[in-house]
Amino acid sequence: MLNETLEETLLPNGLTVEAARAEAARTYELDRAHVFHSWSAQADISPMTIVASEGCHVWDGDGNKLLDFSSMLVNTNIGHQHPKVVAAIADQAAKLCTVAPQHANDARSEAARLIAERTPGELDKIFFTNGGADAVEHAVRMARLHTGRYKVLARYRSYHGGTETAINLTGDPRRWPNDHGNAGVVHFSGPFLYRSQFHATTEAEESERALAHLENVIRMEGPSTIAAIILESIPGTAGIMVPPPGYIAGVRALCDEYGIIFIADEVMAGFGRSGKWFSIDHFDVVPDLLTFAKGVNSGYVPLGGVAISPTIYETFAHRAYPGGLTYSGHPLATAAAVATINAMAEEGIVENAARIGSEVIGPTLTDLAARHRCVGEVRGAGVFWAVELVADQQTREPLAPYGSSSAAMNSVIAECKKLGLLPFANYNRIHVVPPCIVTEEQAREGLAILDRALDVADAAIADA
Repeated sequence: MLNETLEETLLPNGLTVEAARAEAARTYELDRAHVFHSWSAQADISPMTIVASEGCHVWDGDGNKLLDFSSMLVNTNIGHQHPKVVAAIADQAAKLCTVAPQHANDARSEAARLIAERTPGELDKIFFTNGGADAVEHAVRMARLHTGRYKVLARYRSYHGGTETAINLTGDPRRWPNDHGNAGVVHFSGPFLYRSQFHATTEAEESERALAHLENVIRMEGPSTIAAIILESIPGTAGIMVPPPGYIAGVRALCDEYGIIFIADEVMAGFGRSGKWFSIDHFDVVPDLLTFAKGVNSGYVPLGGVAISPTIYETFAHRAYPGGLTYSGHPLATAAAVATINAMAEEGIVENAARIGSEVIGPTLTDLAARHRCVGEVRGAGVFWAVELVADQQTREPLAPYGSSSAAMNSVIAECKKLGLLPFANYNRIHVVPPCIVTEEQAREGLAILDRALDVADAAIADA
């Protein structure tokens, strides 16, 4: 349950609860007066004020301590306020705050080396962006210029970013108001056995039939018109549907057969989230381009990028790449990346994510699924899990409609917060996505709270 805080209790940032509440009140007032929020009807929201954070916890505007099972937007992989990363940003600011991207600087060079060491295969050239959406934009631009083709295939139930090309690639309802059908994007259905589009009953059937469907889309669209296929290695916001064995390798084979560039979107799935440095490593496949952001420096300073294969690099070796950003490889952001990657390696953070997933989160969620009538399926890897909530386990009717929410879902989320857990929720799902540094004790604490919150959904179903 929420901590009973005294007015004089100090938060991690040195503020007393009383001072934090006063600051939060002013923050909220200014927010409502001047801030325009993402993906929101502006007059209908009441954003939570965060006044402090540390490790796997945040403190709200009332001084309540919450266990962060959202990692904010699934990006604080190294946790909040990691001292090594905070110090690296401060040290870099004292040394060199900013530099134009045409000049070399040590933070960017070292960050590129550390990332290239961890990407699969020979993805050894790194183009830095400000975040994940523009990483996707530039990966698609590179693929189109490299192939001389325009179309890009992307799956339904995906998210690739909010900018023009990225939102058109996205396969969830956020695309609908932004999509005019003129972006050169063709969507296809990917594997998702629980809600199979292919009438499959096994993972093997789902993989085989999803690949046959994708090849048919390629043939019907015309292979010579298709520049790239982009896939989240493990789809994130859309539901954390881990691809069945053979699927990602099958996509790679189709790309090779038809001369199509394979782009792996690792913006959310990368840097330890699924228990490996990159989620595509689960499938022993090397893409042609790999996009990243979020966990590369836990979002401490905005940073993203594209890791580039030798073949695509050669296209631009003696031909100017027509793209760039003022803040490409910004020294504060890349210094944070260097510190993050080094800390993750030194502290075994990726290995911790894998262990917590296999020994704690996975087994506990399986137990919850067996005991709660509202749980249809649990799935995931590392610290990257989804709990699919349903109104009926037999019909698999979602607890909230696709693209929306419901009173039952809202009550589960509210109960989580009331009990001291900050969840990540999307449509009819609760995502269990704590920082990769989460301890076994913290993971069990958060899952115990989720267990109690799911009682609310069970009661709502019983009363319906």
